[in-house]
Amino acid sequence: MSINQHSQVSVIGAGIGGLAIAIRLAIKGYKVTIFESNSYVGGKLSQIESDGFRFDAGPSLFTMPELVDELFVLAGLNPKTYFNYQKLDESCRYFYEDGTVLKAYSDIQKLAKESYQKTGIQPNQLIKHLKKSKYIFDATAFLFLQKSLHKFKSYISFTVLKSFLKLPFLGIFKSMHKANHEALNNPKMEQLFNRYATYNGSNPFLAPAILNIIPHLEFGKGAYFPTNGMYSIALSLYQLAKKLGVTFRLNSQVQEIVVQRGQVEGLRLSNEFIKSDYVVSNIDVYFVYKKLLKSFSMPKKIVSQERSTSALIFYWGISKTFSQLDLHNIFFSKDYKTEFDCLRSRQSIHFDPTVYINITSKKNSSDAPKGCENWFVMINVPPNNGQNWDLLIPQARAAILKKLNRILEVNLEENILNEEILDPIKIESKTASYQGSLYGTASNNKMAAFFRHSNFSNKVSKLYFCGGSVHPGGGIPLALSSAKIVDGFFKSLN
Repeated sequence: MSINQHSQVSVIGAGIGGLAIAIRLAIKGYKVTIFESNSYVGGKLSQIESDGFRFDAGPSLFTMPELVDELFVLAGLNPKTYFNYQKLDESCRYFYEDGTVLKAYSDIQKLAKESYQKTGIQPNQLIKHLKKSKYIFDATAFLFLQKSLHKFKSYISFTVLKSFLKLPFLGIFKSMHKANHEALNNPKMEQLFNRYATYNGSNPFLAPAILNIIPHLEFGKGAYFPTNGMYSIALSLYQLAKKLGVTFRLNSQVQEIVVQRGQVEGLRLSNEFIKSDYVVSNIDVYFVYKKLLKSFSMPKKIVSQERSTSALIFYWGISKTFSQLDLHNIFFSKDYKTEFDCLRSRQSIHFDPTVYINITSKKNSSDAPKGCENWFVMINVPPNNGQNWDLLIPQARAAILKKLNRILEVNLEENILNEEILDPIKIESKTASYQGSLYGTASNNKMAAFFRHSNFSNKVSKLYFCGGSVHPGGGIPLALSSAKIVDGFFKSLN
């Protein structure tokens, strides 16, 4: 069928990847409809409002804002008119068990000075390690973030060839922890840099050192805070999509992707059939095969691949303010390796978990009543494999409170005004993420980047995939990148 002005594209899921591909295709001239099972857009990027407190319910760190800005620019609009953000002076504050508190400044020279004063690491050592992170990014970003790894033509360029020739020197054959240990030889700084494996739900003692690309996103390119919170990213893209003519069907559960003679025909909802020339799925690819492609068997690699970690999150309205805390805060466990071993081998929660606290009211006072703070308190947990969460959740809550009470010298229980809880089971039900894993498959082996599901179907013509469960991976920048890759498969109608 020839491309024409009436080509219909159906997008399944209004997560960040689904919003981005809808915008891109609407700009190209396609008629786009997004079908979302929830009553809101954003997928994992959502919010909770309760008793005067507002919480960003999902992703809390914002990097590579240019990928959001780009969507407005493509539409011929000024991003600042619709979406604003500020660069953080301090990307995170780290609390160690021995009482050390390290402020991770965005300015690398300030970070090097702070790290030397708090941990004894030589400034040139740290700066050299961050330069290596930038080198990895510069060497691989074009291949891994901008290209499909499943199309032959992606590999026939000089830029890609250079990326492949550099792979042996980028740490693909050693673990993230080993590379950090060799470069830093400083337990506190090693733990800080090992933490970046959790940005895609992986284990730093197994994941390849090429994941040391991640610190560059935070320290080299910068960490940011959207003026109206993380959920404003989704809302601004929702408004842009509507402005471009994208149709939204909320509370609309897709039952089946209808395929005839190896080609997409449309979508089946409970009481209607939606004819579609193209379908782009933004939900976990596991559920695409499990529920929507009824006549196709599940690819073996999807079943066999290890899932990323999930999260247990407590949203606490706190009745006081804590000057010693910042927007992003990490309270490290004493034994990081044992914590990760517990998550992966025992599929359970360590008795001394690393605790992350995000407090957006530090930057936007309207997110909490006066004199209060909104705490997003998260620990890494294994994906849901039938654990007794009714037992594990209160145990984890007690461990978190014990840790925070000791370090902050407070009885936090007395200050919790209200509480919401998000666990792996709820994450799966709300976001269609298999087993509640946050990033699809884990990156605990050196070829993980090449084993992610492709952005197109090799069985069904005109079926495409974006979002965190497919190439290039999970997290806001990668979900936006996946939409950009899918966009490259479509021709402009203008």
